[in-house]
Amino acid sequence: MTVDRDIDELRRALLIAIPGLLLADAAAAQDAARVQARAYKVVFENARMRVLEFNSKPGMGICGTGMHSHPPHLTVALTSAKVRVKLPDGKEFVPENKVGDVFWAEAETHETENLSGHDVRALIIELKPVKV
Repeated sequence: MTVDRDIDELRRALLIAIPGLLLADAAAAQDAARVQARAYKVVFENARMRVLEFNSKPGMGICGTGMHSHPPHLTVALTSAKVRVKLPDGKEFVPENKVGDVFWAEAETHETENLSGHDVRALIIELKPVKV
């Protein structure tokens, strides 16, 4: 009887935990413009792309808060920036960008921090999947 009771308790615990795990996964995949509405502004959107303007305060994430993901995107620096980037594997690097720098990134997951000592602004251009 003890084994049956332990199995029942395990089932109950899983049934309680699964919705929370699903919600956590959904939260991680949420739209940046909705999750961080004060930092992101959608400045253009059509069926093929979306352009987000991002404003980061010193010490804040450059393009999101904490470890976060992006679809493939093009970034245009509107201000100079010095950024700490942490990758999921623990590696870190500190790139510096000038006004007008443009760079492409495949889908990625990272954590960023504004080390510039001033607000950093950028345009993030996300391409939407082509519908056939």
